[in-house]
Amino acid sequence: MTTRTAKKSPLILARVAGVLYLSLLPLGLFGVLSSGPSSRLGIVSALLVQIVNIFVVLALYQLLKPVNKTMARLMVIFLLLGVPIAMLNELNQFAVLLLSSGADYLRGFTADQLHGLMLFFLHLHDIGINIAGIFWGLWLFPMGYLVFKSGFLPRVLGILLMIGCAGYLVQSFAAFLLPNFEVNIALFTFWGEVLFPLWLVIKGVNVAQWEKRAREAVVWPAQESA
Repeated sequence: MTTRTAKKSPLILARVAGVLYLSLLPLGLFGVLSSGPSSRLGIVSALLVQIVNIFVVLALYQLLKPVNKTMARLMVIFLLLGVPIAMLNELNQFAVLLLSSGADYLRGFTADQLHGLMLFFLHLHDIGINIAGIFWGLWLFPMGYLVFKSGFLPRVLGILLMIGCAGYLVQSFAAFLLPNFEVNIALFTFWGEVLFPLWLVIKGVNVAQWEKRAREAVVWPAQESA
């Protein structure tokens, strides 16, 4: 019974991580499709995405740390650095809601001034997304490396994730350096973030290889300390 449970645990872990990762897609789409540029539902959805991201990276850390604990920690650090940036960025959306609320304290502004301020905060929100996008890209590189080196997941998924890292970084820095030139390269490099969680949910991991990696991760530190 103990052996069977141990063998199931990496599969359960993989599928939990995959389901959580895939849940980001409907949450993100809901935020985009919510009515109005700064609807409260859209803002809540964006905040939920970041909360789910925390659980995703913690589950992936447990799954991938037998490969290389240092790279797994780097993956967690990069993702967690992006979470507060993305969450605080939603303050710009709340600012737009406040400016459009018609509250008494806004009577000192003309309609044109209020409109200009709303556009300003919406633009600031777009810049904040690009800043967070740097870390949304960076965490994919150590994760892709871990997948590529794992032996219990297909190497091609690791390559796609690392390509996704490059896509986010190019898109973010292009937005800073060439603000009048739209670069949507991430639309063509995000496939790893779809195929990887799908693989985790449908196929899981090679349990024998995962357990081999886990045993090696325990033995090596013991040998080094000796």
